[in-house]
Amino acid sequence: MSWTDEKVQKLKELWSKGHTASQIANMLGDTTRNAVIGKAHRLNLEARAPSKYNANITKQEGKISKKNPKTVSLKSKFKSIMLDKNFEAENPTSLENLTDKTCRWPIGHPDEDNFYFCGRKPEGEFPYCKLHVLYAFQPKGQKEELIDKDDEIPEFIEKKVKSSA
Repeated sequence: MSWTDEKVQKLKELWSKGHTASQIANMLGDTTRNAVIGKAHRLNLEARAPSKYNANITKQEGKISKKNPKTVSLKSKFKSIMLDKNFEAENPTSLENLTDKTCRWPIGHPDEDNFYFCGRKPEGEFPYCKLHVLYAFQPKGQKEELIDKDDEIPEFIEKKVKSSA
């Protein structure tokens, strides 16, 4: 297909209105989606306006849809675990005795004689207890920083609270 001045103008017009490359290719005829994308790139056209289809999805009868307030985010769950200082005592368990109702966090090295699994009650749907959930699941992209506080809160919890804030 050769790009005539008329087709280039039509491409610019349709692109600015937010039509997709596939839609533009169909409207122009005798061209492909990739050809439209390539030509738009060579013409240095700005990023398209939001398409009509996307605008209809995000708006419902003129109102922007909001998240369900009853939904609790994973980050909120972790924060609540981090603030809880009451951890039950360890219940050392062997591999043979692990169930869905025991924490599966390994303690020690499997080659050592005193190797065992935590054995506490797991937290919700996680395979680990509250304490070991903090070790296993860490916030994305956050660096842990050392905190110089002498409180009754364990140091590793202080790190987690600081990194999730």
